[in-house]
Amino acid sequence: MVVKILLALVVIVNGAFLVLFLRDLIPHWRETFRENGNPVAQAVSSFLMYFLSTFGISDFAISASIYPKLKWVDDKKLPGTMNTQCVIPVAVMALAYISTINVGLATLIVPIVAQVIGAYVSPRFVAKAPARTIKKFVAAGLLIAAALILAGKIGIYPTGGTATSLTGVKLAALGVLSLVYGALNNIGIGSYALTMATVYALGLNPSVAFPVMMGACTFSVPVGSMQFIKLKNYSRKLTFFTSTFGVVGVLIAVFVVKSLDVSVLQWVVVAIILYSAVTMLLSLRNKPGAEAAG
Repeated sequence: MVVKILLALVVIVNGAFLVLFLRDLIPHWRETFRENGNPVAQAVSSFLMYFLSTFGISDFAISASIYPKLKWVDDKKLPGTMNTQCVIPVAVMALAYISTINVGLATLIVPIVAQVIGAYVSPRFVAKAPARTIKKFVAAGLLIAAALILAGKIGIYPTGGTATSLTGVKLAALGVLSLVYGALNNIGIGSYALTMATVYALGLNPSVAFPVMMGACTFSVPVGSMQFIKLKNYSRKLTFFTSTFGVVGVLIAVFVVKSLDVSVLQWVVVAIILYSAVTMLLSLRNKPGAEAAG
């Protein structure tokens, strides 16, 4: 019964985001499709990005790597776009994972509530931050994501245990860290890799990472994303494509492919992330005047 209530809340919260997004999109429909980027390329990238995201490859890291290079969104709108674009695809993932993977109720609820709190507080600060500062945070997020993927590949941090629930200090630690991750999402540092590392370190079964991180994101990200929409600090065009073609990618991943060996792909993703982080940091060094004015 509780799981059914939780699933219903996923639909309600993300439905509220969808209504707000459509109310902002429809009056600006023509303006939206004049935003930067080839529509076909954005549709294909949306499909592939959320197909891979379903298997735990961070859409935040991919977005932060390719969007600035292709000039699909300006630096100030990048964090808002990375949040708004993932709301509907992640809701579909959450509905699939929460209903099929066994996890303790408190272990699921605590990070959800904590991330919502973190996500609600931070967007207004992100929207006011200079483009140069946002670039620094996004570059830091890319480096963190790459480091965590590499740590997992070479076995530096634990690979998880067998537990499906937490209590006491471990549960409290998951809550505190999730609150921080909710805030970090809004400055462009994705929570997937961080949540996976936390779940493994706390001795939970690795499969538990999926309902925990998707569940937490599907409640926290809409809260922050609705703030970004109200502040007009996001790309409508990219959010539209991910909310349609991205969802198709998720559905195919969940119901058709079901499992994917991402080991080799992870090395490719790490290389792309590191290249993007380094070039972003170099751009800060090379154009301090222009960035400060952005």
